[in-house]
Amino acid sequence: MPQYAVLIYANDSAHRLDATPEDLEEPNGHGDELAASGAMRAAYAFTPRDLARSVRADGVTTGPFIDAPVAVAGVYVIEANDLDAALAIAATNPAIRGDGGVEVRLVHSGGVVE
Repeated sequence: MPQYAVLIYANDSAHRLDATPEDLEEPNGHGDELAASGAMRAAYAFTPRDLARSVRADGVTTGPFIDAPVAVAGVYVIEANDLDAALAIAATNPAIRGDGGVEVRLVHSGGVVE
């Protein structure tokens, strides 16, 4: 079955180092629902952008690679029969409310190397 990466864009990640269970209830609940549905293959929540470091040819800088109003807050990989099914799953992400959103991309290749 095809796999799709769902990149989550938000003002910033809710997954601060000092986040409380209440802070994470909505994003983690959504992930739990996807896992229970059987569609989820992997999920990664990122820490806020102020903890990011960007590497370029001229060195390392503090912050995200691109300074933008939204940042990648996380990514998950789902299995879906086709793009329409993947879009329907992605449309349930809480990030689509407000200023955030998600990007859905077909995974071409890769996986865990052991």
